[in-house]
Amino acid sequence: MAIPVEIISKVIEQTAKVVDEQVEAQLSKLNEMDDDDLERLKERRLEALKKAQKQKQEWLSKGHGEYREISSEKDFFDEVKDSKNVVCHFYRNSTFRCKILDKHLALLAKKHVETKFIKLNVEKAPFLTERLRIKVIPTLALLLDGKTKDYVVGFTDLGNTDEFSTEMLEWRLGCADVINYSGNLMEPPTGSQKSGSKITKVEKKSIRGRGYDSDSEDD
Repeated sequence: MAIPVEIISKVIEQTAKVVDEQVEAQLSKLNEMDDDDLERLKERRLEALKKAQKQKQEWLSKGHGEYREISSEKDFFDEVKDSKNVVCHFYRNSTFRCKILDKHLALLAKKHVETKFIKLNVEKAPFLTERLRIKVIPTLALLLDGKTKDYVVGFTDLGNTDEFSTEMLEWRLGCADVINYSGNLMEPPTGSQKSGSKITKVEKKSIRGRGYDSDSEDD
């Protein structure tokens, strides 16, 4: 049964009236503020900006804001100990998909200064890769407060395509709370993968194979 146009119009009119009243209430509240109230509000906002800037400078001093290569397992533990949020790309020079990840991680490192982005050659870190059970290359280890919370193994979580977008990887990192993500975590970004590619459910997975299995078809 169709709803009469008059009823629909009435509902829209009432909704608009409520919104107008809410806006009017906010404006009235601002108008009622005296100079001292406005000054206090200004001081609070300025203090918040100063605090945010100080935090950003602290992150930058610890190597955030850029995608860097570290040279040893010792460096890995030092870097992780020094920052709350860390994304570490375990890579191998001969694996083509590692170079694809490099491009996206370099962009995200500049955007998400709250997180440290580093890379480590698995051939220089045999103990660490064994300890973290890293068998598939590339693998991203996602760490919070010095502990490994999640892994992105190969490109399965990114649509199983080499042509995933930076936004898709950003969403995946947001699902692990390793970056401050402002989008919708319930759905991956649209238009991020090839037609016919499949976005798999984000979940912990067992890591397969012996030695270092490559997730790159070109390897």
